[in-house]
Amino acid sequence: MKYGIYYAYWEQEWAADYRYYIEKVAKLGFDILEIAATPISNYSDSEMAELKACAVANGIILTAGHGPSASQNLASADPEVRANAKAFFIDLLRRLEKMDIHSIGGALYSYWPVDYSRPIDKEGDWKRSVESVREVAKVAGECGVSYCLEALNRFEGYLINTAEEAVEFVKQVDHPSVKAMLDTFHMNIEEDSIGGAIRTAGPYLGHFHTGECNRRVPGKGRVPWGEIREALHDVGYNGNVVMEPFVRMGGKVGSDIKVWRDMSRGASEAELDRDAREAVNFLRYELEQK
Repeated sequence: MKYGIYYAYWEQEWAADYRYYIEKVAKLGFDILEIAATPISNYSDSEMAELKACAVANGIILTAGHGPSASQNLASADPEVRANAKAFFIDLLRRLEKMDIHSIGGALYSYWPVDYSRPIDKEGDWKRSVESVREVAKVAGECGVSYCLEALNRFEGYLINTAEEAVEFVKQVDHPSVKAMLDTFHMNIEEDSIGGAIRTAGPYLGHFHTGECNRRVPGKGRVPWGEIREALHDVGYNGNVVMEPFVRMGGKVGSDIKVWRDMSRGASEAELDRDAREAVNFLRYELEQK
């Protein structure tokens, strides 16, 4: 398995100088940097080429994550919104191909954060989303990008909350580029069994996020890593394992993730770096044991 971290562990906005974090995570012992797709649609060809070159020079694999806005909602009842969303994702996938990014994950079937003041039509949204994702999947396949649908907890999403729902959705889309994505933070809330959820995902599992129940780095909470290790081994998962800790208040990241207290306890950047280095070593030890 390859191990990574989401850049927003250090940042407060859904965009950053990713070259800085490529160099940082390479020094900290990671294989992967996951970046937010938010700014990519505005990148010039030269900016995309520079980011790709930086990753290659530092031996880092890039993956992408995205929380679609309401205007990018593939499940919307408004056909104009769905058309806009499909155009957005098709353009994004072609940009990812140029940057040699072969995996994107998140609520790519709906939007995030969900506005729960509006009525929810899960059945209708599910049907519309399956049809839309099926169209987008064709381009994902052409671009060599795995389109990974993340099961989110009920407070952040309603369409796919569990591994069982993720697998059913993937089966209905029926395209090899569309895969299920699980996250230990969300599983801790929604699943009867974390190991059971991983086994349910089985061969459909395309991307795996790790983090503690308190959203700190792995090793600073109570997630059952031994159970996770056994399940990942049972299903033969050998893909990306990307930690997604959120510990800082402030900015759009803190607001969207609902970080209402300083989970870092006033940590400096150097101290955040130390925790990240220890966490990736912890994950390698916990998940690679036989």
